[in-house]
Amino acid sequence: MRPGRSRPRLLQAMLDAFHLPDLRRRILFTLGMLVIFRFVAHVPLPGVDADALQQLFERNAMLGMLDMFSGGAMRYFSVAAMGVYPYITASIIMMLLTPVIPRLQALSQEGEAGRNRINLITHWLMVPMAGLAGYGQIILLQREGVLTSAAALPTVAMVLAMMAGTVFLVWLGELITEYGIGNGISIIIFGGIVAGLPELIQQGFLAEGQFGGLAVYVLIALVTVLVIVIFTEAHRRVPVQYAKSVFRGGRMYRQSGSTHIPLRVNTAGMIPLIFAMSIVIFPGMIAGYFAGPESAPNFANTIMNLFNPNAALPMGLFYWGLYFLLVVGFAFFYTMVIFQQQNLPSTLQQQGGFIPGIRPGKHTADYLNQVIKRITWGGALFLAVVAVIPFLAREITNVQVMQLSSMGLLIVVGVVLDTMKQIEAQLVMRRYEGFIK
Repeated sequence: MRPGRSRPRLLQAMLDAFHLPDLRRRILFTLGMLVIFRFVAHVPLPGVDADALQQLFERNAMLGMLDMFSGGAMRYFSVAAMGVYPYITASIIMMLLTPVIPRLQALSQEGEAGRNRINLITHWLMVPMAGLAGYGQIILLQREGVLTSAAALPTVAMVLAMMAGTVFLVWLGELITEYGIGNGISIIIFGGIVAGLPELIQQGFLAEGQFGGLAVYVLIALVTVLVIVIFTEAHRRVPVQYAKSVFRGGRMYRQSGSTHIPLRVNTAGMIPLIFAMSIVIFPGMIAGYFAGPESAPNFANTIMNLFNPNAALPMGLFYWGLYFLLVVGFAFFYTMVIFQQQNLPSTLQQQGGFIPGIRPGKHTADYLNQVIKRITWGGALFLAVVAVIPFLAREITNVQVMQLSSMGLLIVVGVVLDTMKQIEAQLVMRRYEGFIK
């Protein structure tokens, strides 16, 4: 009899993995890298006014997004303050440039060697982007009075330290990918988000006396997680048949097989949220440099109020409405970019596959484009609703301290699902059937 049949799938997979020495070693290695990451995230840069930095985070939403990607290191302005955000940005840029630049497109079709070359270019692009982003953050903190020194030498030292911190975290992530379990970069971001949850919950319970509102807030978060799981796993199966000829005994035989193409409802993942948030936050951040006192309103103050995610109704409707529309638009854009890169019609034709009732070539391409556009409406609206859930949760519960991060929830749920799939794949590959001998 196989014990643990009634146990949850997640718990049973973890128990099975720990009974295999190599999988146990991979899991412990991943946990060890996360401990090192959290240690580095608490090594601060010198000359920082902690109180002024905390006040700046309370009124600047862009820094809150960067803090999420840095795993809380930005809030302490440590050597890992940039986190892996420059690498993610460089990866997105390379992904968008690949179908546009013929040389990159040729590299992407050269198999493993081509992908390694593109990955190397991404790493080189990450370094100057980390330097520019780090310098921009230092200038912003100097203007806000957070940094006590503006001399050239300390500034250069801080920029180099932040660049080194980003490179170190990306290296840790790649070590996790190679020797641990899961995607290393995602695991690093996941670790930072989860590490900040206890403090966030504690602030909510201590600062808010509305336990009814907090209960509704937690319920909204749980329902959001459930919906994210459903849409992350949802896909449309397009049936595919393969016909091939086998020469046997001097005669030609025709053989056929059937399978399916899983087209995901949410192909774009969290990328549309990142793009849309960057755009809606940027005008308010620029206007902040020219804003005057609140008692003397000017155009810059008006722009800041329009693009303020914490603005009350009805002013907040502009920011969150624009955010909603941008997420829908970027979801379609990014999905079509990814789908065109996969080139499924050509791959099917080369492998002798076809969709029943659809002629190969252009007709197959038109059919798949129609299907992916239709199911992307579900994924795009799902992402857009998840994007505005922080605003809805705040208005429904009136809880102001706790901020429900839609991107954070997407990352946490996505990383957990992906990691568990990899653990289960490792178990299947080793022909482990889930019982203890």
